Amino acid sequence: MIEFARVCDAVAATPAKNAKVERLASYLATLDADDLIATSRFLTGAPLAASDERRLAIGGRTILAAARKVWHLGDADLGLAYRTTGDLGEALGTLFREPDAPALFAETLTPASFLRVLDDIASAGGANAGRRREYVCERILRACATGREAVYAIKILTGDLRIGLREGLVLDAIAAAFGRDPNAVRRAAMAAGDVGAVASAARDDTLAALEVRYGAPIGFMLASPIAFGTTYRELDAEGWIVEDKFDGIRAQAHKHGDRVKLFSRTFREIGRSYPEIVAALARQDGNFILDGEILALRDGRALPFRYLQARLQRNDPSPEMQAAVPVAFVAFDALAAGARFLIDEPLGERRSLLATIVRSETALHVAAWRALENSSTPETIAGLFDASRARGNEGLVFKRSDAPYVPGRRGKWWLKLKRELSTLDCVVVRVEWGHGKRASVLSDYTFAVRRDAAGEELLPIGKAYSGLTDAEIARMTEWFLAHPAGPQGRRAFAVEPQMVVEIAFDIIQKSTLHASGYALRFPRIARLRPDKRAADASTLADVEGIYEEVLAREGVAR
Repeated sequence: MIEFARVCDAVAATPAKNAKVERLASYLATLDADDLIATSRFLTGAPLAASDERRLAIGGRTILAAARKVWHLGDADLGLAYRTTGDLGEALGTLFREPDAPALFAETLTPASFLRVLDDIASAGGANAGRRREYVCERILRACATGREAVYAIKILTGDLRIGLREGLVLDAIAAAFGRDPNAVRRAAMAAGDVGAVASAARDDTLAALEVRYGAPIGFMLASPIAFGTTYRELDAEGWIVEDKFDGIRAQAHKHGDRVKLFSRTFREIGRSYPEIVAALARQDGNFILDGEILALRDGRALPFRYLQARLQRNDPSPEMQAAVPVAFVAFDALAAGARFLIDEPLGERRSLLATIVRSETALHVAAWRALENSSTPETIAGLFDASRARGNEGLVFKRSDAPYVPGRRGKWWLKLKRELSTLDCVVVRVEWGHGKRASVLSDYTFAVRRDAAGEELLPIGKAYSGLTDAEIARMTEWFLAHPAGPQGRRAFAVEPQMVVEIAFDIIQKSTLHASGYALRFPRIARLRPDKRAADASTLADVEGIYEEVLAREGVAR
């Protein structure tokens, strides 16, 4: 693992993607079969295969308990180190001490031997599982010979490598290491659900033998936004189809034999929250992987997202809850059918197969679509948009009928059209230090609106950490540090309510989470507003006006 740590440090210090790939490829080519499998997994930040249903279940508390025991650390040292680095692995690495007890391994800790230990942890169960995890963490830390080795051992345990690598770069490095076609390597990775197995197959030139591995989520293909009310020149070419854009939860359905799994966009398994969908999928014939959307649906009409909110993250909903908020999975793409992996097939072919795979029932449907005429005018598209809204949906999605399925990518194959809500001008009232590369800057902002135009009382309505450039965040950090509104906490503190930011968001809904009584879905900072004072910020009446607009679009009476 010492060489693994050296390579990771080198990759983290290398800004150019091609250079990262070249450095990784030269390292992977030197590894034996077992170390290659382990290393390839570790580099993606996933110590276990994506298709492996087990979990390490090792949290920071377990690792800290082990570090305190092995290295005799105090809370003050730990707190300072974490505050300085913002990363548990880096923090503990700075506190590394020579082990004072025999190591677990007689030989140097290697990726393969480390993977075997992780496999034991993942298999641990029973009443003593927690203590066993802590014990194994202790033995791993004792086996580390250097601080950098400890840093990466901890990063692997937490699944948080953070060295500027995406899985795609690791796959490119595997292709380069063994002279394989990068597209073949990527396709094999999506089919197999295990980067380690793909690396081994690339080494042995057996990529074509890898079959679809059901139960391992595939990256979701994404749509790029286009502006509402334009000439829509992007759609001038032939071959576009148009569908409704749904206002629900994107999900991927895997059905193999009598086993069904539903995955969210974060690859979290969510089947227990939607048992009626799982049951409907289980009644279908054959094995398949579908892409689609989970909607709150009643009498064939999509209900607003706020209805679906009641079902989010609620496992095993009661029959009463299922009746109150009926849901359905609306499939709009097929990624696999039997042993056939479909992502390289054109959308038209995948659509034809989808129609043969799914039998519609109450909790399972196939999305409707139509060909978009090449002569469509902005008025025609506006009519289609209004019809989608009348059906309770969010807008439109345009897709090229010859498009492959490109996981995890946002390009010009799919385009989405929706009418944006008004933005809100909000006042930053609390800030928080970031994590990882942003550990040294204040990047997370809690923001508020004014109760009314006459007063100064501010009511929090949300929190955002995206939208600003690194340079803007750095400047804001200096300002916030100079304008605290009370004692500074270790992670977060209140600031003087002077800085105004323009906040964009997808949906606004009522909520008890914030003092304003409202919450924003997917808030992001559109821009800084140094031209505005706190007295110019949006009011609660502005929020209520946008909320009324949302209800009006949904056709809901208050």
